[in-house]
Amino acid sequence: MKLTLDYSGILHKNIALMMCFGALLLILRFLLTGNLSFFFLVWNLFLATLPYFISQTIVRLPEARLPISGKLFLCLLWLLFLPNSPYIITDLIHLHNDGSQQIWFDMFLVFVFALNGLLLGLLSLHNIYFFLGEKISLRTSKYIILLICLLSGYGIYLGRFLRFNSWDILTKPLQLFSQMAYSIYEPKAWFMTLAFGTFLWILFLLLKSVRYP
Repeated sequence: MKLTLDYSGILHKNIALMMCFGALLLILRFLLTGNLSFFFLVWNLFLATLPYFISQTIVRLPEARLPISGKLFLCLLWLLFLPNSPYIITDLIHLHNDGSQQIWFDMFLVFVFALNGLLLGLLSLHNIYFFLGEKISLRTSKYIILLICLLSGYGIYLGRFLRFNSWDILTKPLQLFSQMAYSIYEPKAWFMTLAFGTFLWILFLLLKSVRYP
C-alpha cells in the first residue's frame, strides 16, 4: 500500500483554529477571574507542537536537502519530545488546586488544550509511520510505532511523577538514568507506561483506519 500525506493548508488551518480556540478560552478565563494560574498550558502546548513540526520536517524535506542521517537524528529528537503531546492530559490534576475557581470552565479549558496536544502527537506519529513505511515494511513500521507509544507512556511517567523534562537527558543525564533504573521496581511506572502507551496505540490505529483505510 502506497501511503500519501495531505500537504494542503486545510489541516494546518484547522490546527491553528483549534489552538486559537484554546487561547480564547484562556484569555476569557483571565478576564473573568483575573487569575493567571492556567497560563502554564501555553508552554505545555508549545512543547506538544514540537514533535509535530519535527515530524513534518522529516517527511516533507527531500533527502537532497536533508540526508537520511539528518532525518534519523530528527527522529531521535522527535522521540524525546513526543511524550509532551499526550502529557497535557495529566494537567487535569491541576483542577484540584486552589487556583481552579471555575471548575467546569477549567475542566473544559484543560480538555481543549489536552485535545490539541493529543491530536498533534497522533498526527506526528502518522508522519513517522509514513516515513518508516517508505523505508521498511508497513507491518514492521506499525510495531515500531507500538514500541514508540509505550516509550511515550513511560515518558509521561517521567514527566508527571519524577518531574523530568525532555532536555534533562542533556542537562541531568546521571540523575535521569539513575531514576529510570529505580523506576523498574515501581508499579506506577509500569501502569503509566502500559495505560498511556496502549491508549496512544489504539488512537493511532483508529486514526490510521480513517487516513489510510
